[in-house]
Amino acid sequence: MARIVEITDLLLREAQQSLLETSMALEDVVPVFEDLDNAGYWSVECWGGSAFNACIRFLNEDPWERLRTYRRLLPKTRLQMLLRGQNLVGHRNFDDSIVNRFVEKAAVNGIDVFRIFDALNDVRNLKASVEAVKKAGKHAQGAICYGPSPVHTIAVFVDLALQIKQLGCDSICVQDVDSLLKPQAAYDLVKGIKQKCGSDTLVSVHTHSTAGVSMVSLMKAIEAGCDIVDTAISSLALGRGHNPTESLVAMLEGTGYESRLDMERLHRIKQHIANVRPRYGAFDNQPIGVETEIFQHQVPAAVILNMEYQLKGQGTPHLLDQVLAEIQSVRRDAGYPALAIPASEILGTQAMFNVLHGKYAVITSEFADMMLGYYGTTLGEKNPEVVAKAAIRANKPAITCRPADLLEQSWERCRTEATTLGSNGSDEDVLTYAMFPKTATQFFQSRAAGPKVIGRESSELKASSELAPVANEGGDPSPGPSRTYIIRVSGEDHKVTVTPAQ
Repeated sequence: MARIVEITDLLLREAQQSLLETSMALEDVVPVFEDLDNAGYWSVECWGGSAFNACIRFLNEDPWERLRTYRRLLPKTRLQMLLRGQNLVGHRNFDDSIVNRFVEKAAVNGIDVFRIFDALNDVRNLKASVEAVKKAGKHAQGAICYGPSPVHTIAVFVDLALQIKQLGCDSICVQDVDSLLKPQAAYDLVKGIKQKCGSDTLVSVHTHSTAGVSMVSLMKAIEAGCDIVDTAISSLALGRGHNPTESLVAMLEGTGYESRLDMERLHRIKQHIANVRPRYGAFDNQPIGVETEIFQHQVPAAVILNMEYQLKGQGTPHLLDQVLAEIQSVRRDAGYPALAIPASEILGTQAMFNVLHGKYAVITSEFADMMLGYYGTTLGEKNPEVVAKAAIRANKPAITCRPADLLEQSWERCRTEATTLGSNGSDEDVLTYAMFPKTATQFFQSRAAGPKVIGRESSELKASSELAPVANEGGDPSPGPSRTYIIRVSGEDHKVTVTPAQ
């Protein structure tokens, strides 16, 4: 008998994020829900990551209500979300009171499977989330952020998988956000996880199609014992997105492996998405061929896009290759964190400042925190000279404890603030405010107008074409001892303060 390979569908979240830089309006995806619910997927990833912020920022839509709609219209399907460990769906660490309440409410509103990762692969940053998921009686899938480096060998990743399983995770995901997982590495890694964690350990593999080799990587992972792979319907696949579901099904024919998927239903899903995708032409990243150069610089496509915009705004687009090379240098100094959010954005911004202003002549507050351990620990040793500069920049010491242990419990404070700023009083509104205070406040005020019909305006999508300085604390935007910039990454503004190194 053929062995069943299960499939996780990415249509409702990451496929849109990768190729449309947005979230589709709900009305454009609801027509495929009956087929999606009956196609035979192991799970459907529909929530978390940047999709949460996109709802309140661009669609004027409550992300919790969208989740409840998914649950109502996909009654047979496991709903899955991407959770950034202690960062939840934001870009900073939240205290355990927020983590626990967020997971509880996500489970109540419909999430069955929580894929939990930490950009630094610091297992301590997964612990609170995993415990909360298990308490809620849901499936905890611990994810390894795959990113090869001198300190990240197959053996190291396998040991990391064992640590994640020992937290109580129900499955392990090899999460390759940059399309760096080559075929032999995929085979060796999955084989190693199965041997070390037990042959009954569910292993999932997530990768992108950017470099052009990942379909082979998925096949090698399956041959090594991988149980679940991520794909996207072909009309929203390839390029910097993911591998096409229909192609994977066809590839399995005659190999001794097969899926449970109904090809007739897949065809109807494909046709509908092909029909509505042109509505998002202003946001569409069409497939641009393979990008094997990613194996050298290892920088995610979204970060490259942002660097291009930022450098054009400075009149220095010719410096892109230098910035990409500098990202690897900065990554080495930082102990080789994986280039996943938020680490990819923090390292990318610091690398750009290094090229524009000189090596660590200015240090962002976020990069200083990363060097000092306030995002967690890294597997590689950090450059002690840069750590010393970061300590002077931040005016605080390096730490070795779990970063969240230093945070005050903020649930009650967030509830009080959200109530005064227009929330409806629900726990979900409080959590929305805790994740994105400024955007949530604006959303609370505009929610009554209802969701936007299609996506968002093209002017809102484009990354800022310059590093826009905002006023220093004294109100003066002119040069001073420190300077703050608003940098837009994937449609989200980040406030970055830079100060000349002492």
